[in-house]
Amino acid sequence: MASPYIRLLAILLLLPVVSLSCGSEVAQSPSENVPADWSTIATQAQGSTVHMMMWQGDRLINKYMQDYVTPRLSELYGIELIVTDGQGNQVVNRLMAELEANRKTSDLDIVWINGETFYQLRQIDALYGPFVQKLPHADLIDLNNPFISMDFQQAIDGYECPWGNVQMIMIYDSLQTSDLPQDMTEWSRWVQDNPGRFTWSNDFTGMTLLKSWLMSLADDPSVFYGEFSEDLYTTYSKQLWARIENMRPYLWNEGRSFPASLAQLHQLYVNGEVDMTMSNNDSEVDNKISQGVFPTTSRAYVPAMGTIQNSHYLGIPRLSDNKVGALQVINFLLSPEAQYEKSQSAVWGDGTVLDRDRLSPDWQAKWTGLAQRSHAPPREEISKRALQEPAPEYMIRLFEDFRKRIIEQ
Repeated sequence: MASPYIRLLAILLLLPVVSLSCGSEVAQSPSENVPADWSTIATQAQGSTVHMMMWQGDRLINKYMQDYVTPRLSELYGIELIVTDGQGNQVVNRLMAELEANRKTSDLDIVWINGETFYQLRQIDALYGPFVQKLPHADLIDLNNPFISMDFQQAIDGYECPWGNVQMIMIYDSLQTSDLPQDMTEWSRWVQDNPGRFTWSNDFTGMTLLKSWLMSLADDPSVFYGEFSEDLYTTYSKQLWARIENMRPYLWNEGRSFPASLAQLHQLYVNGEVDMTMSNNDSEVDNKISQGVFPTTSRAYVPAMGTIQNSHYLGIPRLSDNKVGALQVINFLLSPEAQYEKSQSAVWGDGTVLDRDRLSPDWQAKWTGLAQRSHAPPREEISKRALQEPAPEYMIRLFEDFRKRIIEQ
């Protein structure tokens, strides 16, 4: 079976055809009629059903949606939220299939997206927008923060709404590991000194580590900010693959295979087969300890070279026939109440996208009193080592080259 990213590249080749064949049909869709004033939107959204597609691979995130978001939406607005599992290429394939079939309405009203998925959906004109400024809570979003206003170097332009902000961390057992690598040179040395004790997952998280390594090889990682550069990628990816090849015999399973998912990497860590795991959620070490999954001596750190910080977003398909319901749901998810709830480490630990200085004094006081996580450094500290996500093409190329140069060799 072809990997999702082979199909992703195939989608890119089809984009001009899809855009031309679907554009006129979408323009005629009656679902484009969205009231201009919020009071009418709220009235029309009342009592409706909203279908949302999102990744459901984390128990605490699922619990937040099922036990908090869904009942609150029903209580406040009479909205029934139905959540189905899907991410990345599944979202793109689903919406593109609807466009290719010349459907007038979509089965989905909200999609959880970022990065290359946002890029793909914008290319095939699958997203409704701009819509963010319609939301009453939009004024609270910290859009002066480039880690929130830019998605993989793409201006969101109101076509996706920021939902949360996170930074990649490395997780280790403080009883077992103390010599923590701080850059790729030290990583190469550490792996050789600790054979078989390190690997990464062949998924979004693992590729985020490779992106961080790739950027760290440049004297100034900010050269990767802006549009994709073939010359830049060629220059530094050659160095990256050379270092990985040197590491490979000392990796877990001698680099013959890699965990297919972050969950599998976590399991290797829990089983004591590797000394480190990682996460794109900088609160995950606290989450997993509170669930009794990770040993209580687990800690997290961000290496001196820096790691990628990014935001995740909510989009509305162009063909959604309940855009008013989607807008009401997204506006609630942006509310100080909902953002505060998911910021708690025991709930989700997701970083807020709100500018806390814009909140009411009561909410500011409540946020100030928010219990801090105890097994990962404070966000204010790790943010000093934050790297911006490079353009989506870097992720696509890393996936493909990792498959060809490492997995299939």
